[in-house]
Amino acid sequence: MPSALLATVAALTLGANVSLSAQPSSALVARPKLPLPVEVRSEPAGPVVARLRGATEFGSPLAFSVDRRSGRWVAVRTAAVPNGRIGWIDTAKTPLRFARTTLGIDVDLSRRLLVLRRGEVVLRRAVVATGRAGSPTPTGRFAVTDKLPGNRYGSYYGCCILALSGTQPNVPAGWKGGNRLAIHGGPAGSIGKRASAGCLRASPDDLGALMRLVPLGTPVTIRD
Repeated sequence: MPSALLATVAALTLGANVSLSAQPSSALVARPKLPLPVEVRSEPAGPVVARLRGATEFGSPLAFSVDRRSGRWVAVRTAAVPNGRIGWIDTAKTPLRFARTTLGIDVDLSRRLLVLRRGEVVLRRAVVATGRAGSPTPTGRFAVTDKLPGNRYGSYYGCCILALSGTQPNVPAGWKGGNRLAIHGGPAGSIGKRASAGCLRASPDDLGALMRLVPLGTPVTIRD
């Protein structure tokens, strides 16, 4: 595995865009200890940008991939802030429990390849479809926020959907589930091509493996 993917993420400047130069070999996942609203701020002690009600809009328990900690403040990846930004949670108001994970997903858009790793060990490689011309897949650092049955949203999306903490500027015609970036199914002939409105498409076998192996909060890096 390239050495760059083994480096630990450097400390982030407040509100700065996230660098894609490294995929950490381990990461912290934070979950609220109590079913209380979670205030997300743009920076420590900054303005509140979102109040999360204990679950995602799809009904999953909240699980955040942690970018850094600064005293009582924790920076997390969340769809409550724009792509490339981090949201801050005050643990004095929202007690969090932390767990370390060595799982991580790395997506190389130029190769249309998704790789699931546990530390340095590759668990799964999957060829994926990416955003087509004019509707590219967003790059950045994200996290898995939801694991959903695809049939809830129609057979087009395959067996399963893994929603990510990012958003995409364009959504497919007829889609009613919001603007979240996701990994889901799609026409078999599109896999390995630039064919989607921005989401990543994978085969049923690969989606099934991701659903089994990847818990909520798993970090995801998407790069060109």
